[in-house]
Amino acid sequence: METTVDVAGALSAIPLPPQESAVLRALITCSGRVVSRRELSRLAGIAELNDRRCDSLLVSIRKALGPESIRTVRGRGWMLNVNNLEQANQLIAA
Repeated sequence: METTVDVAGALSAIPLPPQESAVLRALITCSGRVVSRRELSRLAGIAELNDRRCDSLLVSIRKALGPESIRTVRGRGWMLNVNNLEQANQLIAA
């Protein structure tokens, strides 16, 4: 079952789509380091992850985990905030 997080931070039954789940799993796998778009595409198994689609997936994940959950490192990629690691794992496991 796919899940998301409501405004209060509690897990709810609203689905996190498969591509968003795959990207979140990739960010969890690489927690503590910056992940480039190319690496994110490879780890998530999403062929040809263009700029716009990648940004859209990250926006959806931020909506589920909170705006500070993923840090953008300009010119390099993204990194999952370690403070959101447990919440991200719960989201994937649900």
